[in-house]
Parts: sequence; structure tokens; C-alpha cells
Amino acid sequence: MSFLFDLIKSFITKMLEILSFGRKTITNTLNIYVKTNTGKTLSVNLEPQWDIKNVKEIVAPQMGLQPEEVKIIFAGKELSDATTIKECDLGQQSILHAIRTRPVRERKRLQSTVAEEDPDEQPSKPLCETLVDLQLQSEERSNISEKDRERTKAHFFVHCSQCGKLCKGKLRVRCSLCKGGAFTVHRDPECWDDVLKTRRIRGHCESLEIACVDNQDGDPPFAEFYFKCAEHISGGEKDFAAPLNLVKNNINDVPCLACTDVSETVLVFPCASKHVTCIECFLHYSRSRLMERQFMPHPEIGYTLPCPAGCENSFIEEIHHFKLLTREEYDRYQRFATEEYVLQAGGVLCPQPGCGMGLLVEADCRKVTCQNGCGYVFCRNCLQGYHLGECLPENESSNPTGNCEYTVDPNFDLL
Repeated sequence: MSFLFDLIKSFITKMLEILSFGRKTITNTLNIYVKTNTGKTLSVNLEPQWDIKNVKEIVAPQMGLQPEEVKIIFAGKELSDATTIKECDLGQQSILHAIRTRPVRERKRLQSTVAEEDPDEQPSKPLCETLVDLQLQSEERSNISEKDRERTKAHFFVHCSQCGKLCKGKLRVRCSLCKGGAFTVHRDPECWDDVLKTRRIRGHCESLEIACVDNQDGDPPFAEFYFKCAEHISGGEKDFAAPLNLVKNNINDVPCLACTDVSETVLVFPCASKHVTCIECFLHYSRSRLMERQFMPHPEIGYTLPCPAGCENSFIEEIHHFKLLTREEYDRYQRFATEEYVLQAGGVLCPQPGCGMGLLVEADCRKVTCQNGCGYVFCRNCLQGYHLGECLPENESSNPTGNCEYTVDPNFDLL
């Protein structure tokens, strides 16, 4: 009888396990890595509705601590106990940092030796919840209504080499010295310069047992911001995507200066008028200029384009924006950029059809051989086959220039 009872009990247990497994497979459980400053990495499964207090209760025993002795750091913020996992906008295999909370006496000693440390720093919501759109000016930031708060949250766009397209991005923070992620910023970024340029925002690093300092005076280190793609599983702290700082949410519903449509995602040129174009029209503009080799070489930026409305000081500085072109078009862009560099350096391009090899030659050399290329020998002056005597007169080109069939209305701007 006991044998039959044990058999039924075992059968029921197995069925419950199967049902339990089935329930887990349809939940939104996140597999998250938790790193400590002692070198440990823990793997935990978290439910989106859980809060940080739950995370501390899971992680603390594995660190030999009580939950109240642990603080959780993510993307430049120490997270409050009431913050939910969903609010953190974590992806699969994202990394949280669990740090032992220093005793009050030790914190006071640290604050007296590390300059600019904020003694009133308190746990908060994650950066994705507190950060305001970087395109807003200071006066606009101070007058955000509760109705517009969600709309004016910061959104980022990147070009992801793994996805091969324009993707939504996530802003992450690490220490500029040790590159550790257990780093809390003293303030949120307020403009793109705060994010893209170095030594703008200081913070406190707890990635190592001994806090990082910037110099002999004990100044805290600077934050280093970087971006990750939000559309694929995290590849760890070394996962990186190129930020496209000119691609923004169209929070003011400005029409495209070419097609006049109002798009949700637009590219804003870095001119004084902040002219707006939809992504499709930006690609058409880039393709038409590329086909006619009308990109412009800039001594500091490289091969780039200005605002199509002809505005001054409007060159696109981050050339990763041109990766929005197809792979073939971007390869052509790189080839043209290289050729332009050769010409700017006093070199020549092989005129043989299908070659175009860039050649750097002496200034007084007239006979040029396309070495490591097609082997064509030509005259540097007229680009014809090499010859003795004077060059033949050049024929005037009948090809029209400057017509890219891209029309704009410069009256559409963000002002």
C-alpha cells in the first residue's frame, strides 16, 4: 500500500514540476548578472514586477550580508528599494552591480578624503526614468508639465553593427579610470556634450574595494558614457553601439524640410535653425550627394555633408550617421572618402575604368604607374596613357553638376 502511495505522490510531484516549468516558459523572467566589487558574478532570474528590495534579498545571502547592507547600482544610479525591475529597462543578460554599503563612520571618512563627494546622495529611480530629453534647453527642462513628462523622457538612437540598422539605444555609465560599472554620477547629463565629451560629469566609483580618484588631491573620477543597442541581448559591459546624436524623437512635431511630412523619428541638422528631415529624406539626400560625389572633405570631421538648406557651420560631425545607408552604399562612401584624402594629399587616382586606385606620387613625377592595382601607366597631368611631348587639350565636360533632385524648404525648423 505504501508503495502505491509513494508512486502516486511521485507522479503528482512530477506533474507539478512540468506545470511549473510550463508557467516559467511563458513569463517575462529576465536572466540578469549581478557583479560585486569582490570579483564575484552571480546569475539571477528576476520578474519585471519585482523591486530592488527583492533583488537585495536574493543577492545578500550569497554575499554573506544582510539585505540592508547591500546597495544596487545600475547605469550611474544607486537604485531605491521601491524601484521595480520593469522601470530599469533591463534586457536579457544585463548587468547590475551589488556593493556592500559602507558603515556611516567609513562613509564620513571617505567623504573627507574624496573631494566633491555628495554626502546627501540618496538612492533614486534609474537614469532612464530621471533623464530628460537632451534636445531640451534649460528653461524647457524646468517647465515640463506632468502631462508631457513621459513624452520628454530621453530617448536615444544608435547604429547597431549586430542588427545592421537604426535601433533604439540605451545609455550606460562607467568609471573613466577603471571602466567599472559600479559608478554613480553626481548629476544627470543635460546636453549631448555631457554625454559625448570627456571630463564633464564627476561621480563616485565603487567597482573596486578602494575607490578610484582622479588625481593626488583626491578628486572623484569622471563618468564615461557609452551606448548599447536595446534590440538584442546584451553582450556584457564591452557591448557597444555607435550613438547617432542627430537622430531624435520629434517632440515638437516639426515637418520634414523636404517632404513636409511629420515623422516620429527625425534627423536634426546641427545648424542654428535646427532644420529637420525625416530618415527617408536624409537617406535620399545622402544617396544623391554620394552618386554625384558631392560629399565635402572637412579637415577635422572627414568626408561629410552640411545641412541641405545651405546653413553655415552645419556639417554632420558623427559620420556613423552615414551607416544608415546600405552596406554597398557605405562601402562606396568609404572608398570615395579615401580617394578624396588621396587627392587632398596631392596624390592621383588611376583613371583606368574599374580601377580608381589612389596613388601618392612625388610632386614632380609625370609618369605614373598604378602599382598594386591594374598596372596602367598614365600621364599625371592629363590622366591619359603616358606619352612624350605636350598633353592634348582637355575636353570640357558636358555632365551637369549640382543637380541632386533634392528640394528643401528652409522655413521648416525647430524655432
